[in-house]
Order: sequence, then C-alpha cells, then structure tokens
Amino acid sequence: MKRVIIPALMLLSMSAGAQTFENKFTRPLSDVLNDVSARFGIRLKYNVDTTGLKLAYADFRVRPYSLEETLSNILSPFDFKAVKQNDKLYKIKPYEYPRRQPEDGQKMISWLTSLYSNKTEWEARRDTLRKEVRERLGIDKLLPLCSKEKPEYSKIRKFDGYTVQNFRLKTANGHTVCGSIYAPMSKGKHPLIICPNGHFSNGRYGKVQQLRLGTLARMGAICVDYDLWGWGESADEVGSKAHQTPEAHVMQALNGIRILDWMIQRKDVDTKRIGVNGGSGGGTQTVLLTVLDDRFTAANPVVSVSSWFDGGCPCESGMPIQLAGGGTCNAELAAMFAPKPMMLVSDGGDWTSTTPELEYPYLQRIYGFYGATDKVSNIHLPKERHDFGDNKRNAVYKFFIDTFKLDASKLDESKVTIEDENALRFTPKK
Repeated sequence: MKRVIIPALMLLSMSAGAQTFENKFTRPLSDVLNDVSARFGIRLKYNVDTTGLKLAYADFRVRPYSLEETLSNILSPFDFKAVKQNDKLYKIKPYEYPRRQPEDGQKMISWLTSLYSNKTEWEARRDTLRKEVRERLGIDKLLPLCSKEKPEYSKIRKFDGYTVQNFRLKTANGHTVCGSIYAPMSKGKHPLIICPNGHFSNGRYGKVQQLRLGTLARMGAICVDYDLWGWGESADEVGSKAHQTPEAHVMQALNGIRILDWMIQRKDVDTKRIGVNGGSGGGTQTVLLTVLDDRFTAANPVVSVSSWFDGGCPCESGMPIQLAGGGTCNAELAAMFAPKPMMLVSDGGDWTSTTPELEYPYLQRIYGFYGATDKVSNIHLPKERHDFGDNKRNAVYKFFIDTFKLDASKLDESKVTIEDENALRFTPKK
C-alpha cells in the first residue's frame, strides 16, 4: 500500500481555524474586534450584530500605529463604523450617510473655503447650490399643486398679552397642515416668525415650544408653528410611519412655504421683518427654508447647524440635497443667507460642539464678503446638551429683540399659559 505524504503546509491549511492564503487569512469578525480591544486597551460597545460575520485578510488590516485606521479597515467591508465616545470607549454602528466625525467637518470646511475667495465666486457657488437643492428636493413639482383655498380657523383664545388660534391649511395633493398662531394683543404691524418643529418631546404641543412662542408673541411677534409630517394631526392623516420617509423632507418644507404665502398677506404682518426659528430638526428646516425662500429677513437655527451632520431623520436628509454642487453641508447652506441677520445657538453635547472653532468662523468669512460680519453671531453653551432649554430660549429672545425690536420688558415666561394637546389641535384628539 502506497503511503501518501501530505506537506506540512497543507496539513496546516487543513487544521481547524487556520489562516492561510487559500482561505484569505479569514477570521470571525468578533474575534478580530476582541483582539483589537485588548491590543489597544479600549472597550467596544455594539449597535450591530457581528454573529456569523467573517473578515478576510483579518490581521493584515491591523495598523499597530493607529487604532482609527485599524477600526476603519476592519469595519468598512461590513458598512460598519466606529464612533469615539471617549478615549477608552468606541461604539460600533452601521454606516450613517448623514453623520460624520468632527475631523470630516474640518476637511469639508477647508474644501469649501478653497472654492471661493471673494463675493463674486461665492455668489456663483450660492446660485448653483440654490438651483440644485430645489431640484434634488423636488419641491418645484409640488408648489404648483398647492391649494389656493383659505385656511380654516378655530376660535381665538386670549391669554396674558397674547392670543392663540389654531388653523388647518390645505397644501398639495389633498393634504393639509395644522398648527397654531401666537399673536400679540397690541395692534399695528408685527414681525412674523415661522417656527418649524424639531423632534423634541410632544412636538408643537410641548411646554418648551409653547413657552417660546408665547413669550415671543407677548413681546410683539406673530409666531406660527405647525406639525411635523407624520406627527400630531398630520399623523392622523398620513400615519406616523410617514415621518420616516423622504416625503417628510419635501412636505415639511412645502408646508413652511405655504404657511408663509398665507401669513405674509395679513394686514398685521410687517413684510420687512420675516423670521424663521427652530431647534434640532426644526433648525435644519430653518436653514432649508432660507435656501428655498428669499422672503425671510432673519434666521435663528438652534442646536442644528453642523459641517459634519446633516440631520439623522428622513425629514432632514431624506432627499439628497447635500449632494448639490458636488457636495455641501448645512453650514454652507446656512451661509447662503448672508448678509441677512443670523444667529447660531450651539452646545457642547452634540454635533454643534465645534461651532465656535469651525462653522462660525466659516460663516464669518462668507459674511465678510459683504462687509457684514456683525450680522452673524453665535451663542455657544459648552456645558449644555441637545435640547431647547432656558439658556437657548433666552438666546432666541435676545436675537429677535435686537433684530426685530421686540419689547424686552415683556420677556417673562411665567406669563405664558401651557395648554394641553387637544387645545392646540384643530380637531381635538379622541
């Protein structure tokens, strides 16, 4: 009987779990990540399932001199990414197209800065962006379909120095948008502030929203807020899942423009003082509305504008507007408002943490093309996190007091009556 001699290398390749050229040096992803954790002295937290996943050329992806490069090399084949939480903790997450890292924001701002060095070059870029954002959003297909019917109104409710009235307005394709008008008791012409909502608790029915709009109204501004697409009364119409669709991005912008079309015709509105103010996702919408509509004269996005985060909800990034002009970001879209008054409110606990060092200086440069650096400002709250708290609201009040000459003596949130959700709905919730 003839003996079969098996080469040592072949025996090695046949052994369980061996890494060889034939199997592309493959190892289980979980084992590789455990080794990385031990090697670099870090802890990994998982928002993904690595069960059964295997990585080819596993150990060859390790860069002993760089944890960041190692994690990128290991995770990118699976469309995962590592998000640094602190020096010792990284979170493994699925790839998120609207979210990047502060270092990416720095690179983006540097690239954008290289595109224009004067007002003429900037305005050419601005005009290209405006055209492409409209096209990518698809809003011009819907605007001609909007109903010309006047809105329906609820009874006016009177409070200390202001009134509240609910409305329902038809938009496009048979849809409606519902909201509330907060107006001062005083007669005469008043500034108008359109207030798109963010994703804060209870939407436009929440206490924080009512405090802000009621206080601004007491000081002399007419404020209008309205439901997010698929929230509140919009959810009654299209369902709550509609908010997680690209349609939300378009319809919320359409609703804001449609409301402005209607409100600006009121005899008590001063058309030279038209503001827009919102926080978080409402801040993203604030910037988008200024890009789409030139009638706004002052803008105040709160805890939103970033060069490295486009907004994680489809109502902010459902349509690919950040691909306009070969690539843009919310900081550049905000810059398109120059030289009109704008204030950014930022904090240390979210994607606006880099505003004082990154986004604000960039905006100042653009405003500088117009000799208007005094028209853009930033209130940064480094110890605060992502919310619309007292200090952020106070920054909003000061901005509109200064910009629209509101009556600062009426700044008193304790005078605002907090209503329940049914009171603010056009159709009471059953």
